[in-house]
Amino acid sequence: MSKVLFVEPEKCTGCRSCELICSFVHAGEFNPLRSRISIIAFEKTGFSFPAVCQQCSVAACMEVCPVGAISVDDVTGAKIVNHAICLRCKMCTIACPFGATFYDADHDLIIKCDLCGGDPECVKHCPSGAISYREAKTANFNKRRATAEKFRDVMEEGR
Repeated sequence: MSKVLFVEPEKCTGCRSCELICSFVHAGEFNPLRSRISIIAFEKTGFSFPAVCQQCSVAACMEVCPVGAISVDDVTGAKIVNHAICLRCKMCTIACPFGATFYDADHDLIIKCDLCGGDPECVKHCPSGAISYREAKTANFNKRRATAEKFRDVMEEGR
């Protein structure tokens, strides 16, 4: 069974450790703009939410790509961008319902979580345990759905 990143936003303190370690591991610098995970903080409510690729079974980013530049990694199940054929049209960034596919303008790359080859650094460096790496089970997907609904509610309150 494949594994997925499991986010519990009620545990997130907004410290951004996940963003920093991700950018360092993938880009060699501590720069949240280079991270494959992004903390969305709502100052009004005090709610922070780690936005990261949910590795959807039917992934909108894959379906919208005009050249098939996003594929599934055989080992981890992560949705991986093939930069050699990617057109940088950014349709995947628009299609992602979780806002977890990003365009790095400085390097002209589409970036998204690759699960660090099956050993996610964000999980190891989250001091509050808001991010874990779990087996993809129905119970976990139900919890992920509830989390997405809570995120939607907070977004609507912030308007």
